[in-house]
Amino acid sequence: MSDKFDVIVIGAGPAGYVAAIRAAQLGLKTACIDAFTGKDGKQALGGTCLNVGCIPSKALLDSSKQFHNLTHNFAVHGITADNAKIDVATFIGRKDKIVKQFTGGIGQLFKANKVTAFYGTGKLLKGNSVEITANDGSKQTISATNVILASGSVPIELPFAKFDNKFIVDNAGALDFPEVPKRLGVIGAGVIGLELGSVWGRLGADVTILEALPDFLSVADADVAKIAAKEFAKQGLKIKLGAKLTKAEIKGNEVALTYEDKDGAHELTVDKLLVAVGRRAYTAGLLADDTGVKLDERGRIVVDEHNHTGVDGVWAIGDAVRGPMLAHKGSEEGVAVAEWIAGKAGHVNFDTIPWVIYTEPEIAWAGKTEKELKDAGIPYKVGTFPFAAIGRAVAMNEAVGQVKMLAHAETDRLLGVHMVGPGVSELIAEAVVTMEFKGSAEDLARIVHAHPTLSEAVHEAALSVDKRAIHKGN
Repeated sequence: MSDKFDVIVIGAGPAGYVAAIRAAQLGLKTACIDAFTGKDGKQALGGTCLNVGCIPSKALLDSSKQFHNLTHNFAVHGITADNAKIDVATFIGRKDKIVKQFTGGIGQLFKANKVTAFYGTGKLLKGNSVEITANDGSKQTISATNVILASGSVPIELPFAKFDNKFIVDNAGALDFPEVPKRLGVIGAGVIGLELGSVWGRLGADVTILEALPDFLSVADADVAKIAAKEFAKQGLKIKLGAKLTKAEIKGNEVALTYEDKDGAHELTVDKLLVAVGRRAYTAGLLADDTGVKLDERGRIVVDEHNHTGVDGVWAIGDAVRGPMLAHKGSEEGVAVAEWIAGKAGHVNFDTIPWVIYTEPEIAWAGKTEKELKDAGIPYKVGTFPFAAIGRAVAMNEAVGQVKMLAHAETDRLLGVHMVGPGVSELIAEAVVTMEFKGSAEDLARIVHAHPTLSEAVHEAALSVDKRAIHKGN
């Protein structure tokens, strides 16, 4: 057995690598184990998020947005370009370069903070030892006082639409199409389905999204979802609700789909099929039978409010535990656990975690939806403000959407903020800060916001809560 560590982290995604770095900063001898391999065949730290999730999808979203603006939106600015084309190899290559830059960056951060990186899969053994299996099958065992399980998640595969990585793909496959598919089918109108559907739709694919649920974006506020659905339809995304896929069969170079809705069975033929029906905790092979760590009915690691498993010195964070599968949620859990291990006061407030969908328009929210407040019987006030009345948004030719603010009817405490429009992935942070400090709508209303900026929509929505918005009728 090799050296004993203070902390071993299994998984180097946004939960694991952040936990490892923070633990090392706190003076703990730290190791981090990960098996992700990049396109160059070498270890690629950063997990799903950095390699085949958050970062590469945003790179493609930005590139596709530039192309779509050039071909559809720039004429209003007096900018025209004839016969604009997209070189898919360059498009994908730019994404790969960004991914490699950041995976390498984590490696440098590990070196700078003296985190020992191991390349392979980790398995927790009884007594806080971890067996590492390298790609060549060789094994070694290390041990620590504390082990943090950050194994992440994997895409859910449908039994009748199994991934072949060519015609039927998961999120990773949809990042690497060699050419723009003429017809793209997407199963699931969630974050991944909408974002990657938007990428290829902007480049010319005919995109059809099948969503089994009857409501669009039911996790978001209904008003925000309604605005977003209308804009996506204008962009050519065909979103069919209450549509359940029952069969997917590869025939030649096509995928023949059968789905059912309230009107019966339908058939659809596509060139590529992206299955994006959600993700599940990746815990296969993670735990020896006698560790004492428990899994719930969904395969997630059971933890308490401090992310402790109940087994002395064993913790779990990120997608492998309860709560939203969001990179920033996992990162904050990683920081908190490292600080708890070091005897400090870690902190994660699950009530103020922001959600973002990076479509056009962007969608972002934090806190409670109006439906959640109604169901809980909490009295509330509503303030809204449209981006169509914001000078900066109009000048940008991105005036679609609104900010919606929910405050307690009696105390004015901010309970939820929901946005759809330009730059709302950044604007939501102001709302999160306000809620984290238990601020009120009036607090936001009395803060001076620069003019002209998109943030004025937040200011005016806060004013609107008490029917005193300046630039719209209340």
